Amino acid sequence: MKLTFLGTGTSFGVPQIGCHCRVCRSPDPRDRRTRVGAVVETDMGTRILIDTPPELRLQLITSGIDRVDAVLFTHDHADHIHGIDDIRAVTVRRDAPLPMYASAEVLARLASRFPYIFDESVRPLPGTSKPEGDARPITDGQTVSIGDVDVTAIAVPHGTVTVFAYRMGGLAYITDAKSVPPPVIERLRGVNVLVVNALFHTEHPTHLSIPEAMRVAAAVGAERTYLTHLTHESFHADLEAELPRGVSPAFDGLVVKID
Repeated sequence: MKLTFLGTGTSFGVPQIGCHCRVCRSPDPRDRRTRVGAVVETDMGTRILIDTPPELRLQLITSGIDRVDAVLFTHDHADHIHGIDDIRAVTVRRDAPLPMYASAEVLARLASRFPYIFDESVRPLPGTSKPEGDARPITDGQTVSIGDVDVTAIAVPHGTVTVFAYRMGGLAYITDAKSVPPPVIERLRGVNVLVVNALFHTEHPTHLSIPEAMRVAAAVGAERTYLTHLTHESFHADLEAELPRGVSPAFDGLVVKID
C-alpha cells in the first residue's frame, strides 16, 4: 500500500493570500501547501481518495492520478469538499457513479449543496457530462470493503463537530481533530503509519497543536508519523529539524510506502 499526500496545508493554504511572511515567500517547494487531501493505493490497484479539496484537479494531475475507486470524506468543511466537481473527470470514464463514503449527516449536507452530483434524476444534456456520486453512509466503528481494502471509520472531535478518521490496515489518517480520546488511541494501536493534523505550536480551539499531535503520536506508537494540515507558521526544514525521530512533516506530493 502507498499513501500520496495531495495537499498538506491548512484552510488558508500556503502561501496565504496577501501574506508576505518568510514562509509564504519561501523558495522551498515543501513550503507550498495546498489544501488537505490524499490518495491511498494498494498493490492490487485499488485507489481511494480522501476528501476533495479545492485544488483537487491540479493535485491529481501533479501526482499522475487519473482514476479512483471511491472517496472518503472526513467532514464537509469547505477546504475538504470544494473540489468535488473535479471528480467529473473520473466519473465520465466510469460505468457507474463513484462511491462516496461519509457520515449520513455529511452526505446529506453534500447532497444539499451539490444536488446535481447525487440526484440521478438530474441528467446532463446530450454532449455534456456531470460528476456522479453514489452516497454511502457509514457510522463510527463501521468497516467497509473497498476493493481489497478494509476501511474503518473512527469519529474524533473537531471543535463542536465530529470528523471521521480512517484506518486502513497499517495506516491511520486523522485530519482536523481537536483531540484523539484514549478509546480512539486504543483503536489505532498497531498501525505502521499515522497521519495527524498539527496546526500551530500554540493551542487552537478546533485543531491539534504541534505539541498535542506529538503526544498523540507517542500514545499511538506508530513506526512513522506524518504531520499534515500545516500553516505558514513553520518552515518545513525547521519543523523537520525539531521533531523527534519517527515524526516528520508531510509535504505536497510526498509518497509513503506502507507495509
